[in-house]
Amino acid sequence: MIDMTSNKPMTLQQHAMRFGTLMGLFWILKFILLPVGFTIPLLQLLFLLLTLFVPILGYIYVRKYRERECGGELNFLQAFAFTSLMYLFAIVLVAMAHYIYFRFIDNGFIVNTCLEQLENIKYSVSGEMETSVDQMIEALNLAGALSPKQIMFQLVAQNLFYCGLITIPTALLATKRKKQF
Repeated sequence: MIDMTSNKPMTLQQHAMRFGTLMGLFWILKFILLPVGFTIPLLQLLFLLLTLFVPILGYIYVRKYRERECGGELNFLQAFAFTSLMYLFAIVLVAMAHYIYFRFIDNGFIVNTCLEQLENIKYSVSGEMETSVDQMIEALNLAGALSPKQIMFQLVAQNLFYCGLITIPTALLATKRKKQF
């Protein structure tokens, strides 16, 4: 693909930025389902399914890059760099949305709703399960005390970890060399 402003071919980083923006928008739309899913449970299931779709979408994007921009050939290092950058750009975009949501919209809704659900569960379990529920309640109380900026950084770290786990398998699957005769 040629950049229209300079007639130079786009770089791997520029393509990763474009696909990362698409991935980030997907994550933002997916994130909207989380709080809404507390009132419409089917949307929580959709949120989970879309979350499981993220690595597949990442593979689709790196494969599109390989076929359209690299002539069907992509070595592991290029695939790894593209996938890593794509997820990094997506993480930056969704981090902004997370900050805006937790700073201006949430007002403790997610944490309070989860706490309410755990309190209801707590009275129907006993033994080890009750201890586990108490620990989750304690963790949520700590999470509720975080500022929107702290929540955003926590989610960035979580996204970096999970994307780090799926980057290598995605790059391995997307690697393709020309067949030699």
